[in-house]
Amino acid sequence: MNFLFVLNSLLLGVGLAMDAFSVSLANGLAEPHMKKRKIALIAGTFAFFQALMPMVGWFFVHNLVEVFSWLSPAIPYCALALLLFIGGKMILDALKPGAPEEGSEKEYAGLSALTLLIQGVATSIDALSVGFTIEEYSWDLALAASLIIAAVTFIICVGGVYIGRKFGTKFSGKATLIGGVILVLIGLEIFIKGIFF
Repeated sequence: MNFLFVLNSLLLGVGLAMDAFSVSLANGLAEPHMKKRKIALIAGTFAFFQALMPMVGWFFVHNLVEVFSWLSPAIPYCALALLLFIGGKMILDALKPGAPEEGSEKEYAGLSALTLLIQGVATSIDALSVGFTIEEYSWDLALAASLIIAAVTFIICVGGVYIGRKFGTKFSGKATLIGGVILVLIGLEIFIKGIFF
């Protein structure tokens, strides 16, 4: 393992973590009084999936190339569907009649485990294609790269939640709406990038 390998893995981690950072920001906006344990859980979930997906991609490229080449075009559609579902639900909840008043304590019910898992998959699914870029690595180097990506993602996502929490207290009544819009925009960005670029 040399300096260039570590640097490439760090840069890859930063690039892959941007969607997870934005979703972490949205989560922090929607829940400004989030406890530290939950922040660590959110960041840990994103980090886990960002480590898992490149390894799955690496495995597919080495063992199931035909399956991976068939799955690859579906990745942007899956990410779009998942993030539109979560973001759309947040937007509808914020806009529907009888939604809690601005600044109300019950304004946001909190992030469910299922929603967090969907967010983790949606923001990391494009990392499957990283399996192509690391396919020449041995399994231990691929694992090391994935763990570096996970560490970078964890740190970036913790920062995202804290930034979101800070602004969430200022935008209290609109936080869930803003968070939902962010998720929808991320879904569209992943989709457009995956289809047209």
